[in-house]
Amino acid sequence: TTHTAVAAGIDLFPPDLVMRYLGEYAAGMGLDQHALLGLGRTNPSDDAEPFSMAMLGLRLSGFRNGVSKLHRGVSRRLWESAWPAIPLEQTPIDSITNGVHLPTWVCHEIGDLYDRYVGPGWRDDPAAANWARIAEIPDEELWRVHEREREKLVARARKQHAEALMSRGLSSSAGSSGQALDPGILTIGFARRFAGYKRATLLFRDPERLAGILNHQQRPVQFIFAGKAHPRDEPAKALIREVMNLSTRPEFRDRLVLLEDYDLELARVLVQGCDLWLNTPLRPLEASGTSGMKAFANGAINMSVLDGWWWEAYRPGLGWAVGRSRLDDDPEAQDAFDANSIYDLLENEISAAFYTRDPDGIPRDWVTRMKASIGAFGPVFNTNRMVAEYANRSYAPAVASW
Repeated sequence: TTHTAVAAGIDLFPPDLVMRYLGEYAAGMGLDQHALLGLGRTNPSDDAEPFSMAMLGLRLSGFRNGVSKLHRGVSRRLWESAWPAIPLEQTPIDSITNGVHLPTWVCHEIGDLYDRYVGPGWRDDPAAANWARIAEIPDEELWRVHEREREKLVARARKQHAEALMSRGLSSSAGSSGQALDPGILTIGFARRFAGYKRATLLFRDPERLAGILNHQQRPVQFIFAGKAHPRDEPAKALIREVMNLSTRPEFRDRLVLLEDYDLELARVLVQGCDLWLNTPLRPLEASGTSGMKAFANGAINMSVLDGWWWEAYRPGLGWAVGRSRLDDDPEAQDAFDANSIYDLLENEISAAFYTRDPDGIPRDWVTRMKASIGAFGPVFNTNRMVAEYANRSYAPAVASW
């Protein structure tokens, strides 16, 4: 093995199963059973300790990495037992932060703007493109393109939502206005795999306060949820049911929908049309996260807990940070603090930035944040930079060592 991308899980196997599949591999290396099994144990001489494939991978790798800078620290603490004589800060686990393939996720209209102002080279090598030229795009032009993408998203979401209601024998006009969602208001997306640590229901901690935010007379807000749970993750499936049930309450019906059958096509529409992208993991359990990267590439602004990639990406003016860096020992208290942070940001800073318009109807402060995010993140959080780092820091040294 030349390289291991560190995983949080630990897979343990009995010795007979290990030898059945790895015995020939071990013999080719000149290792007997005891030596091979020792490579997969914290204490190689402890025959009673279970064998860990993750430990084996770490021990036999020339390069090991987490998928964000914060994940590097978490992984070092998680696996420090593999190198008990080495100080934690010298544990040989590094980091290469994930990136996304921008041409796959950027909508055609935004891509055309990038071609004209940044230059078409952003498609082949976004890490080398002159993203500072984003500032030259006229505010009006960028905003009108983004508004059209939001309208497309709302039309798609309305259609899918109505079809889902009909399939359950419900009326698509069950909402208080007769039509779910509004193409002209602040639209927030939350779409990812449903898992407990991602806290999909954190937003609903104070339903009354949330209802007031969604149905504000001058500054309304709407949410579009989407995602799937692992088929065997019953708690995660319960979270989906909870979001679904809450979305049917009268105070939420027009302003909150959960879209089923989450796939790549739906993901593209969501990241291309949302104004704000919400991420609420329990820090530090999000290794990296990439949905927010796909969103910023289309002009959406991120609002996230300081976890994963956002911990290293966030700067004031480039989005909003939920909560604080310090963790509370009580998960209930942490949830309460983070939920209140979301409500405070929505009620004060975010709504004001989105709905404060000039005489031409342009939210200048919001568009400034859009441009700042694209300009700062475009050259960094892309697959070209990521693959180059893997090649230069991991695979090229491995070839030289071989």
